[in-house]
Amino acid sequence: MSKPRILVLADPKPQDMADRLAADYRITRDIADAGDVQIVVTTGGLGLSSAQMAALPALRLIAVNGVGVDAVDLDQARARGIQVSTTPDVLSDAVAELALALALATGRRIAEGDRFTRAGHWAAGGNLAMGMPVLGRRAGILGYGRIGRRLAAMLRALGSEVLYTSRSEKPDSPDGFRPDAATLARDCELLFVTAAGGEGTRGLIGAAELAALGPSGLIVNVARGPVVDNAALIAALQDGIIAGAGLDVVDGEPDVPQGLLDAPNCVLTPHIGSATDAARRAMAQLVLDNIAAFVAGRPLPTPYQP
Repeated sequence: MSKPRILVLADPKPQDMADRLAADYRITRDIADAGDVQIVVTTGGLGLSSAQMAALPALRLIAVNGVGVDAVDLDQARARGIQVSTTPDVLSDAVAELALALALATGRRIAEGDRFTRAGHWAAGGNLAMGMPVLGRRAGILGYGRIGRRLAAMLRALGSEVLYTSRSEKPDSPDGFRPDAATLARDCELLFVTAAGGEGTRGLIGAAELAALGPSGLIVNVARGPVVDNAALIAALQDGIIAGAGLDVVDGEPDVPQGLLDAPNCVLTPHIGSATDAARRAMAQLVLDNIAAFVAGRPLPTPYQP
């Protein structure tokens, strides 16, 4: 029996994992040549659009290398009986770790201090502006899924009180529940965004929420860029409405608004939350496992669960 054909929109990483995929299946990268393809490999950022799905009449599995599905037409997938798999849990530590790193880098002016030193200002007798403490401050987590809960555990271990907002209160949670983003921002000093993307969370953090966070507050976004309104964030950084921001994601990425690039109190990374060798390898293995299960007619190990 010939190997199944797979449309690969984004190769799993590291390279040896992509090589394994290519060894076990026949790979195409041209959607125009994929009419008989039953399986698509994509990422959370790329997803699979309505038009792309419509061009794949034989499609039966969308294997997402990541946890985000906001770029996948889930309504069409449900209507056509197309299964969707993701790679949960294995990237939670990596993303939560980066969230902490961004908070520390922003509060303690690490990126700014690096630029200051490299430019020779320290050698010339200059003084970098004072930073602010991060550990032990009250933290708020917007989005209490796997990544949010893992981040909460890390923060508690470092001595922080943790609050959270999610669709519903979690009775078994050790953290304090707040019913909405504005209340969460008002009651915390560090606001971490780990919410799912999609139209339901677009602009969830805007001018009102940033004002509630206040002039000593920091915001960190490791979720999806559109959850935070770019224009409101730029104004908040420029006008001292908040103290700073650490962003691994930006609405419109990889194009970053000039106002964010120009803000010295904004630390930017290029969507690298899961970019550790261990996390990416585990993610790729789950992609391979889900494809193998589908081909063999077995239940998917990690089907998408809203």
